[in-house]
Amino acid sequence: MTALKSETIHTDRLTLLPLQAEHADEMAAVLSDPGLHTFIGGAPDSAQSLRARYERWAAGSPDPAESWCNWVIQLRDAACLAGTVQATITADDRGAAAEIAWVVGTPWQRRGIATEAAQGLVAWLRKHSVHTVIAHIHPDHEASSAVATAAGLTPTDQWHDREITWQLAIS
Repeated sequence: MTALKSETIHTDRLTLLPLQAEHADEMAAVLSDPGLHTFIGGAPDSAQSLRARYERWAAGSPDPAESWCNWVIQLRDAACLAGTVQATITADDRGAAAEIAWVVGTPWQRRGIATEAAQGLVAWLRKHSVHTVIAHIHPDHEASSAVATAAGLTPTDQWHDREITWQLAIS
């Protein structure tokens, strides 16, 4: 597998921009609600912490068989950032599999933004020979379950770190 790099993705209302360290200040505000950590644990990061993380992510995985693809979600009409989507893509004997995740800041939730961003990400993965997409979702996180369903994933009977593994097989 050739390492994949994040590319700009356009959907009806959104632009998914490859994540850069320069996004950290605005994203620290977007992700500042402690409620976003109800299901994943932890606490909001400072802009400085996010900048350091974003620099690591932008540098890419040290494993040549793994690609880290990260985007910020930009609302085109408002020209502001509203969240992130990500895919960790790994090589296997069938090609490539992707583990995806998303988060949308509290002020922008319940507008279909996470759904649209996840659908855009899955469409991008389809173009890059990914045969399986998975997400790990807390069993009580109804909003993320709805996003996964809309993106074509279905729950499996497998668990990972107290979360249900959702999966989409791409033919």
